[in-house]
Amino acid sequence: MHHALQRRRTPSWLSALGPAACLAAGLAAGIAPAVATAQRAPGTTALPALSGRPMPISNAGASLSAEQRGYEYDALAHDTRLLEQQLGLIKRVVRLVTPAVVHIEARPLREYRVRSDLQEAGSGVVVELGGRPYVLTNRHVIKHSSEPHIRVQLADGQVVNPTKMWSDKDTDIAVLSLGGVSLDGVSLAAVRLGDSSTIEIGEFVLAVGSPFGLSQSVTLGIISAKGRYNLDLGDGDVKYQNFLQTDAAINPGNSGGPLINLRGEVIGLNTAIASSSGGNEGIGFSIPINVAVRIASQLVDTGQVRRGFLGVQLDGYFDDKQARAVGLPRLTGARVKNVRHSTPAERAHLLPDDVILSYDGVRVEDDEHLVGLVKLTEIGRRIELIVFRDGQPVRATVMIGDEREDRGS
Repeated sequence: MHHALQRRRTPSWLSALGPAACLAAGLAAGIAPAVATAQRAPGTTALPALSGRPMPISNAGASLSAEQRGYEYDALAHDTRLLEQQLGLIKRVVRLVTPAVVHIEARPLREYRVRSDLQEAGSGVVVELGGRPYVLTNRHVIKHSSEPHIRVQLADGQVVNPTKMWSDKDTDIAVLSLGGVSLDGVSLAAVRLGDSSTIEIGEFVLAVGSPFGLSQSVTLGIISAKGRYNLDLGDGDVKYQNFLQTDAAINPGNSGGPLINLRGEVIGLNTAIASSSGGNEGIGFSIPINVAVRIASQLVDTGQVRRGFLGVQLDGYFDDKQARAVGLPRLTGARVKNVRHSTPAERAHLLPDDVILSYDGVRVEDDEHLVGLVKLTEIGRRIELIVFRDGQPVRATVMIGDEREDRGS
């Protein structure tokens, strides 16, 4: 069964452990493997000698003698202290990040109201752009509202209205200006930004936000995939997609909240989940922070977004039969139908009938995938392509241009 993709907006109770148990197992790898070899810790009683063998434990706790139970408690306390030294990393990350995470409530304008008491709710994260604080969030959290109807609750409980907002529907990014609110590091702090291009599958991450209105909630998981695109997000507004996928629990109200690595850096903006129930089922999607911040900076500076441009016309009818005819083992990549004059593609010596197989190390699945990758690329960046030409893979380097060079591309 295909699960419908749902956006995250504003109790079900969070289950204990989950992915945290996996992390604990990995971090605890250096802990003494057998209870019998545990060392005496300060402030505990000496443990009885057991000839180097673990003490046998029955399934029935009542069969343990008082001495055995005391031994087990002391050994457990010792092992827990070692484990907590490792897991303390998570607590440090949470202390650093939570002052920068906000709760957002947006009352829709009259023409969008279904009920008079209806409010959209989500999360946001404070970033510093040009030395000033802004809240980064998802457009779908605030798109039906306006500045006077949006409440931003800071970590210390203070509530402010944004003085100005910008948004980009093609990527679901929104930015809110907090006006005279200043970064003091206590009631309001900005997050440190990571580099989402270096994220690897399997890295541990934390999702922070306000699921179901429960502010400052933190969940743990890993990056389970990268480069997700072509997701059906309901209204079809998000044209350009290149999501990180995570199994960190993301629920209604998490939209716009940060995805954090274990260095305390924001690497994504939580946006959607794949769910048949409307709640977390272990598949969430985040916008890479490199993309989110670049778009936010452009919106604040100029009020508009400049998108990448290649300068090719693609063959929308390229199919498996044609792919095999040109020598490919299966349908993959995007076939170039035409190369426009005086464009980045022409300067990179791309030719009609080239099949673009790889873009910046990412395998190109189809023409829609390639368009999204190009549009989300920073203008002026050099990208390595692998194209299939005359039966052979060929490398090419292109400097991505500005789509305003040719609106028709």
